[in-house]
Amino acid sequence: MKIGAGLGKGLGRRAVLAGAGGLAAAAAVGFPSIVRAQSKSLKIGVYGGYFKDSFDKHIFPDFTKATGIAVEAVAEPTGEAWLIQLEQAARAKQAPADVSMMSQVAMLKGMAAELWAPLDPAKLPNAAKVKPALINKYPDGRLSGVGAVSWYITLVTNTKTFPQAPESWAALWDKANKDKLGLLALVSNSFLLDVTAATFFGGSKHLDTEQGQLDCFKKLAELKNNVKLWYRDEAQFEAALKSGEVPMGQYYHDVTGLAAADGHPVRSTFPKEGGILDSGSWAVSKASKAGDLAHVFIDYMCQPQIQALLSRKVGTSPTIDRSATDLTDKEFAAVSSDLAPIVPRYDLYVSKADWLNQKWTEMIVG
Repeated sequence: MKIGAGLGKGLGRRAVLAGAGGLAAAAAVGFPSIVRAQSKSLKIGVYGGYFKDSFDKHIFPDFTKATGIAVEAVAEPTGEAWLIQLEQAARAKQAPADVSMMSQVAMLKGMAAELWAPLDPAKLPNAAKVKPALINKYPDGRLSGVGAVSWYITLVTNTKTFPQAPESWAALWDKANKDKLGLLALVSNSFLLDVTAATFFGGSKHLDTEQGQLDCFKKLAELKNNVKLWYRDEAQFEAALKSGEVPMGQYYHDVTGLAAADGHPVRSTFPKEGGILDSGSWAVSKASKAGDLAHVFIDYMCQPQIQALLSRKVGTSPTIDRSATDLTDKEFAAVSSDLAPIVPRYDLYVSKADWLNQKWTEMIVG
């Protein structure tokens, strides 16, 4: 779930949880018989490990059954290594995968290189249900990517240390919480600039200017004394949260809920400013010769029953409005929220990556 270097790792972790239970068979849907008759194959890139294993076992077979399209699953390396491989292959007119799941930063970098084949909305009727924030478009309006999966990072606490749930991200700054926080270690995966803008400066528009970004860095610097752990290893923080050693921080909503259900004294809270909504998108390499089949797959994955299936078994938040799914209130609350989310400013993490990393090191974690 970490942009860049850690997204694949995070999805792999998420899928470890899915591996314990089976995914129910998805209902077959009526796709054009001409596609069924072709019996062609599609190379689909997903993050390796248990995440890929879950798709191999439970998603891809049902897709083949519904459409007649065989799937060759490709394990993507983590981070932006896969983007580089796709770019190099495309120059040789090769496609290691026809469709790939890409982080939002990788999506933007691929768009800058014109790597993604424009998608035809007319061939993606189910994609019309996908939330606008999870749709990727080129500057000229061409469709470049469609939300595949999404997830939330929320404010988490140990219930023994904090009997009352915090209501706002502002709790991270409370001087009473000195040496109690565990926060993600990178500017581009913690999204704490976005949290600061939403909590103290009226929203993400404050990040439009360099001065606004500096305002957020200065405000963020005020919570440094409260941080006990800047973590890269998710398991390290999760263990410290459960034990109470690091009793407050930011973590993945669904995983925290599962830990609570297992009896650990932890809770996940959606602050009044919203949880952080992160996501990955389906994108098609411009070198792919299977564009029509790729459209069938992406449209299939946007179906309400498939999105509900992913929520129940993989722990991802629906990329479509909850009213279109049959998720119960309990099932939906386990992975998502009706509160307006904090959507990271991925554009900044691409266009100003070096500057942001420099300031982050100088002012926050240095």
